Amino acid sequence: MAFQTYSLFVLSVIVISFGHIESRLNLLQLQNDIDKLKADFNSSHSDVADGGPIFTEKLSSWTERNEKRIILSQIVSMYLKMLENTDRSKAHVRNIAEELHTLKESLSDGSKKIEDLKDLTKLQMGDLKIQRKAVNELFSVLQKLGDTSSSHKRKRSQFQRLCKC
Repeated sequence: MAFQTYSLFVLSVIVISFGHIESRLNLLQLQNDIDKLKADFNSSHSDVADGGPIFTEKLSSWTERNEKRIILSQIVSMYLKMLENTDRSKAHVRNIAEELHTLKESLSDGSKKIEDLKDLTKLQMGDLKIQRKAVNELFSVLQKLGDTSSSHKRKRSQFQRLCKC
């Protein structure tokens, strides 16, 4: 039950967040396919509830549309990776994988952003050449941060003027 609920919830969030996909995504068919996948994985096992949800909990802290695209692209990729080791001769597995591939294509900009974040974690900040480049870019980075924070302050002050709180 938990796997089905979480999977259906994640797919529903994707559909709601990106309404243009809705016509291509048949949630009722997917629910039937997920029921079959649930049986394949024996997801009614008691240990499924241990530790709480793995995806839906993380979605709650990603509120902006573009942020959600990033996390959802990663979640969809993880589902696809999980299904790689599943029996593809079963129609329900193929249907779910096809829908996830379609969703992944629509979230491709989120995947690119994930790769950018991964690339940043690989930078060798102890390397003198990297440090030199970073120092040369520091002012530009700070300018962008300033632009971002002043934009947020402006939005807040506009809201405070409009709101009689």
